[in-house]
Order: sequence, then C-alpha cells, then structure tokens
Amino acid sequence: MLDGRIMGLDVGDRTIGVAVSDLMGITAQGVTTIRRESKNKDIEELKKIIRERNVKYIVSGLPKNMNGTIGPQSEKVIKFCNLLKEETGIEINYWDERLTTVSAEKMLIDGDVSRKNRKKVIDKLAAVLILQNYLDFKKF
Repeated sequence: MLDGRIMGLDVGDRTIGVAVSDLMGITAQGVTTIRRESKNKDIEELKKIIRERNVKYIVSGLPKNMNGTIGPQSEKVIKFCNLLKEETGIEINYWDERLTTVSAEKMLIDGDVSRKNRKKVIDKLAAVLILQNYLDFKKF
C-alpha cells in the first residue's frame, strides 16, 4: 500500500469534515471539522493536517445527484480539490457520497446525540464514512 495515510474529506460550503486512515489503510478516524473561511486558509489547514499525519493520498466525497449526475455542488467540490491538488501535489480520488450525511445523522440520532452536538460532528462523521467506505471497497 502507501507509506502514509489516506485522508477523507467531506467538503461543504460552510465546513470541511476531515478523517484519516490508520497506517495500514484499514480504519478511518475522524480528525476535525474545519470551519470554512477562505480557500487559502482552508487549504493551509488541510496542508497542516497532511504534514502532521503523513497523508499520501486523498479521497473526497462527491455529492452526486440521486440520478448519478454531477450538479453545482459537485462542481464546487471538484474545483476546491483541484486547488488542493495543485497546492499539495497529492493525488485526489472521488467517492460517491450520496446519502452519507443522512447515514451520519441517523447514526448520531440512534446514539442519542443532541441536535446541538450533532451539528458539531456530523461533517467529521460523514468524512469518516466516506473514507471507511472507500477503504472497505479497496480491499477487494
């Protein structure tokens, strides 16, 4: 595999959920939720995590429409990821994230997490689910 970790991203308009794999690429752990301020500041935050965690590869959720097409939100994600790739030189792959946030919300509700606390962690959990689904898929 890689000689580093894989980073999972859930890129939204207001936040970016961040998860990172273990060194073996088996499990995904939530790292943080970045409050979006500007593209430059967002990318600097991600570059810091990339250095600290020895990230060698990135998987970003791609919010496709339910019919599988790419809409305006997906285009924003791709544009941001292209900028991140230019800044870091790290390969970025996309993972279909349809219903990931819905799954994350259901997990938090089932776990009896309050609405206020759900808002704080939902994007990070979505990033974990995106990365874990990718890691599970790559095992085959």
